[in-house]
Amino acid sequence: MHLIQVDSVQRWMEDLKLMTDCECMCILQSKPISIEKDDQNELILSSQHSTCDNLQLLLKRAWIISTELTRIAQKLEKNRWQRVHSMTVRVNCHVHSMINEYNTFTRSSSEEMHQLEKLLIDKCSEFTAFTERCLQTDDEEILKSMKSCVNETLTTVAQYFGQLIELVLTQEAQNLLRQIELSGSLYVTELAISSLFSLAQEGAHLCRIIAKEGGVVVLFKICRQDCFRCLYPQTLRTLASICCVEEGMHQLEKVDGILCLADILTDTSHSEATHAEAAAVIAQITSPHLTFTQHLSSFLENMEEIVTALVKLCQEASSGEVFLLASAALANITFFDTMACEILLQLNAMKILLAACSDRHIVDTPYSRDQVVTILANMSVLDQCASEIIQGNGVQLLMEMLFEKSSSGNPAEAAACERVQQKSAVTLARLSRDPEVAEAAVKLSCIPRLIKLCRSPTERNNSDSVLVACLAALRRLAVMSPDGLEDSDFQQLVKPRLVDSFLLCTNMEESFV
Repeated sequence: MHLIQVDSVQRWMEDLKLMTDCECMCILQSKPISIEKDDQNELILSSQHSTCDNLQLLLKRAWIISTELTRIAQKLEKNRWQRVHSMTVRVNCHVHSMINEYNTFTRSSSEEMHQLEKLLIDKCSEFTAFTERCLQTDDEEILKSMKSCVNETLTTVAQYFGQLIELVLTQEAQNLLRQIELSGSLYVTELAISSLFSLAQEGAHLCRIIAKEGGVVVLFKICRQDCFRCLYPQTLRTLASICCVEEGMHQLEKVDGILCLADILTDTSHSEATHAEAAAVIAQITSPHLTFTQHLSSFLENMEEIVTALVKLCQEASSGEVFLLASAALANITFFDTMACEILLQLNAMKILLAACSDRHIVDTPYSRDQVVTILANMSVLDQCASEIIQGNGVQLLMEMLFEKSSSGNPAEAAACERVQQKSAVTLARLSRDPEVAEAAVKLSCIPRLIKLCRSPTERNNSDSVLVACLAALRRLAVMSPDGLEDSDFQQLVKPRLVDSFLLCTNMEESFV
C-alpha cells in the first residue's frame, strides 16, 4: 500500500483522529453517537468532502489495522500476553470503526460484503475474548497450548480482513467506473476520474483491481469521445498509472489503445497537455523495466508516426515537464525496437535533442538529461550517428555530462546523475570508433576527466557502473590517442584486463589500518 513518507509528529497528528474515534467506539461499544440518522451522517461526514477523501480515510484505517496485526504477531512470538490483548482490543475497535465509516458513506453494499463484515467482527470478538482468557493464567503449559489457537485465530482475522478490503476496493472501483461510463455530465465524470486516479496511486495491487474491472476499456472510451476532450489529460494520466501492471497492458492491447494514442499524438488540434499525457502513457507501456511488453505487436505498426509526433513534441515543448515526458517515451522506444533509432536519424532527432540541451528552461534537470543521453547512447550504434554528433557539437555536451552532479543530495537525483555520467561515457566509447569524434573528445580534455572519474570514487558517487563505462571509454580513446595518457595511467587503467583495472580503482580508498 502506497504511503507518503512524512515527519513522525505529522503522522501522529494525522492518526490522532482515528485513535480518538477508536477510544470513542470502545467506550460506546460501537453504538452511534446520535439516534437520528441524518444527525449521525452529518456528524461523521463533517470532515469528509468527497468519495476520494472517504477512500483515503478507509485506506489509512486499513493500514493501521494491518500494522497492528503485524505487531500482534511479533508480540505473540515473544509471549507478551498483556500487550497482545491490549492491541487485540484496539484492532477490534478499529475494525468496528472502519466498517461503520464505510457503511456511512457507501451507497450500497452487497450481501457478500455484509457476510464478510459479520465474519470479521465475530472473529475479532472471539480473538479479544481468547487473548483475555490468556491473561487469566500464568501456567506456561496452558499458555503454550493456547498460543497455537491464538495464532490460528490471528491468521483467520487477517484473512477475513484482507478479503473485506479487497471486496471494498473492488466495489469502489466498480462504482467509479460505472459513473464514468454512464454519466453524461462533465463534472461527474471528472470527479470520478480524479477519484480513480487517486485509487491507482495507492499501488500496483489497486491498479490490478481497476484493470480487472475494465478500467482501461472505460477510460479509452472517454479518449474516443470529442465531448470529453477537456478531460483527455486527466484520463490519460490515469491510464498511465493503471498500465504499470500486466493486466492493464493486456486491456490496452485488446481495445487498440496504441492506435488511439497514435491518433491523439498526431492530431494537431489537441492541446500540448493532452499530447504530453499521451507521451507519458507511451513511456509507461514501453518501459524497459517491464517484462510484459512483448505482446504489444500493434505498437510496431504505429511506431513511425508515434516517434515522429514525439520528436515534434520535444522540438516544440514549452516546458521542461513536457520535454521530459516526450523524451522519456523516445528513450524507452529506442530500447523497445532498434528500428526506432533509424527513424530518429531520418527525422534529425539528434540535432533537435542537442539543441534542446542548450536551453536550460527546457532541459532543466538531470532526469531530462538522462533521457537525452539514453537516446544518444542507443543511437550511437549507428555509423551515421558520428557526423550528426560532430555537427551538433554533441561531443561538448557529452563532456559536460561527465561532470553531472546532484545539487540537492536527493537520492533519486543522485541516481539520475550517475546514469547521465555512465551513459555519456558509454556514448563516447561507442562513437570514438570514428577518428573524428575521438579527436574532438581528446581536444576537449575528455581523457583527464575520464581518468578522474576512474580514480576518484566521490566524483562518480561511488558508482561501479560509471567506473566500468569510463574505463571502456578511456581504453577506446587511448587506442586513438595514446599520447594523451601518462605512463602510470596507461599501466593501471588501460594495459591490464578491464576487470583488473576495475578492482584497482574500487580498492583505491580502502583502509588497511
